[in-house]
Amino acid sequence: MKKNWIVAMVAVVLISGCSSVYYSVWEKLGYEKRDILVSRVQKARDSEEAAKQQFKTTYQRFQDLTHYNGGDLEAEYNKIDAAYQSAKERADAVHEHINSVDKVANDMFAEWQKELSEYQNQDLRRQSEQKLRDSKARYAQLLAAMRRSEEKMQPVLAAFHDQDLFLKHNLNAQAISSLSTTTAGIQADVQNLIKDMEASINEANSFIDNLKKS
Repeated sequence: MKKNWIVAMVAVVLISGCSSVYYSVWEKLGYEKRDILVSRVQKARDSEEAAKQQFKTTYQRFQDLTHYNGGDLEAEYNKIDAAYQSAKERADAVHEHINSVDKVANDMFAEWQKELSEYQNQDLRRQSEQKLRDSKARYAQLLAAMRRSEEKMQPVLAAFHDQDLFLKHNLNAQAISSLSTTTAGIQADVQNLIKDMEASINEANSFIDNLKKS
């Protein structure tokens, strides 16, 4: 019963946007900022994986349409449009998750830095300060990888959007035929995006492992 009350309080705090109260509520449940950070990195990683699969699917939809040999053109366009909209939603979700990760990480590092002054034992203080520097360095690598893959989504989304609009305004066999060139033109961008997303996912896994071990 008490746990349900605290979970309800977390929801209220999320709406109010008060970070200090939010962390305090989670601490009562036994979760420190480090635990919250791990959880958010996991969610960001999973969001990137979902986006990666959706971008692959959307690109494949455009490719499949270049082999169109008759049928309901409007139905084919609706599939394309749905795939593009899903890719956009996935990209937006990745952006939100990365921002969420960055918020907790910065709060955790700020608290850690502040607490260094509480040490009486200078040797322990130096050890903790070194761990803080190492953690910040690992996090900087993670954030850079995540931001890099996030940025690579935008030109691919823009290309998807252009093709989606072109089909919407020119729903005929000639327009579909022209997709062969434009779809092939963004193939390298899609492949590079997938590569960067996989690197970011791997970086997230490594960061989670290191944080749990430390």
